[in-house]
Amino acid sequence: METPEREMERRKPAPWWRLLGPGLITGASDDDPSGIATYSQVGAQFGYGLLWTLPFSLPLMAATQEISARVGRVTGHGLAGNLRRHYAPGWLYALAGLLLIANTINLGADLGAMGVALKLVIGGHAHLYTLLFGVFCLLAQVFIPYRAYVRVLKWLSAALLAYVTVVFVVRVPWGAVLQATFVPHLVLSAAYLQGLIALLGTTISPYLFFWQASQEVEEINTTPGAERLTRAPSQAPGQFHRIRVDTYAGMTFSNVVAFFITLTAAVTLHAHGVTHIQTATEAAQALEPLAGRFTFLLFSLGLIGTGLLAVPVLAGSAAYAVGEALHWPVGLQRKPLEARGFYGVLTVATLLGMALNFSPVDPLQALYWAAIVNGVGAGPVMVMLMLLANNPRVMRQFVIPRGLRVVGWFATGVMLAASVAMFLTS
Repeated sequence: METPEREMERRKPAPWWRLLGPGLITGASDDDPSGIATYSQVGAQFGYGLLWTLPFSLPLMAATQEISARVGRVTGHGLAGNLRRHYAPGWLYALAGLLLIANTINLGADLGAMGVALKLVIGGHAHLYTLLFGVFCLLAQVFIPYRAYVRVLKWLSAALLAYVTVVFVVRVPWGAVLQATFVPHLVLSAAYLQGLIALLGTTISPYLFFWQASQEVEEINTTPGAERLTRAPSQAPGQFHRIRVDTYAGMTFSNVVAFFITLTAAVTLHAHGVTHIQTATEAAQALEPLAGRFTFLLFSLGLIGTGLLAVPVLAGSAAYAVGEALHWPVGLQRKPLEARGFYGVLTVATLLGMALNFSPVDPLQALYWAAIVNGVGAGPVMVMLMLLANNPRVMRQFVIPRGLRVVGWFATGVMLAASVAMFLTS
């Protein structure tokens, strides 16, 4: 018989850090090498001028990811699986195809940046390192058991702390920074609008929605006693609390790191007249003569750590979307022979991304088109997500509450407006 002390211990709420999982990994993966390039470009070009967009986008990003997580946890199906069950398949096939294309290009750019970053630190051949990173990420996803792999990804998120540390190595005029952060200064120019759209598109990306919803399904399938909430409504309060803590912690971490990357570029590159940076590795190289070797090393090693975190998320989210759209068995908890199609998509996306670095395709031009595809896809995906989350046939008694609904639709409107503005300013 259980003692009162033992029973109290069992009922005690878990420490907040044990609640972190899908939300933390999703948020950290958003600061991938391609995202770091965007934040560096904006900081170098505009200085502090766009810092305000990061606290502005945080509640929009967090609400959208919480809604994605709720859909996965309530229904026991990922975002693509729910769209296939409840809406016309044409939309889903188009969105899954766009996601696969954009993620493959993004993945290739991230692997290339990791290879160049390692070359900058230790010398050697960037293409060889790119190949090794790609093979390592692929083998890890296929052969490391899901629960162990998630623990690895959670620890890799600590690589982002390098970008917080960098700011405390250089001198920052905090008064001017705080004013720029909390008092928006709008400039009606094409370049400024493009920078604004780039930041929004980087922080609120379609692949994050698919990944987090599917990771909630993985948690159901790998946690003893866990059920989708339509089958076990009594689990709802605890699970919604966990999702909220996990998601808001992960998205806050993501945006704080993005803020510091942008700030680093502003106080070093922009302040010294370096206003045009195209890649994250260019930013790292430009930092060395301005901020010293230690800052350069932190920035470069952070690129490698974030890439190791982001590549599996990019490949995995594409595999979830395509696999669920085609009604295949999916999931990293499955053995490769149990989910051939899922692992096939994951493998092809990774290999094609690696191959882009050995082709005549201009990686910067490819990233530009990936940004276009993400911009086109984000708004429609968010519309479909909101329709799912507000549909009683899908969510039963767990349709999202009014406050989350308002913020979710506002975020959707912002991204639709950003998509339109992207074409008008291109």
